Amino acid sequence: MEERSEEQVISRLFALENDGQAAQRAELTGERFISLIHDPASGLAYVFQHGLDETEGAEVPEGTEFWEYSNLDEAARAYAQLLAEDRQAGDLVETDSEEGLGDSETSGAEVRDRYSASDEDVLIDDEPGGEQAE
Repeated sequence: MEERSEEQVISRLFALENDGQAAQRAELTGERFISLIHDPASGLAYVFQHGLDETEGAEVPEGTEFWEYSNLDEAARAYAQLLAEDRQAGDLVETDSEEGLGDSETSGAEVRDRYSASDEDVLIDDEPGGEQAE
């Protein structure tokens, strides 16, 4: 398997998290989050800490970090330790948080409803009886 760049790993982690694939996720102060994520494609597990993505995927949010582990058990122990440290420091806002999910664009253009009718579309039949207006 080809090794991925840091930016590629971060993009993948945002995609997994936004798709609800985080095993655990907590909100920290300052609109920051920490997640435990298992990547089914690589088999690796991660602890992923980041802020809200206000650039729609154009930039990595400041303070984004991840730690890679060979299995989910190792990552879960690290996640629990970091969460305990955040709790002790008073930085833990909520465990099991879904705040900010889907705020990061991870790929592609915005999909519009391809079935919506438009008055400007000449292919839309608005006339009763099935004939188009000329």
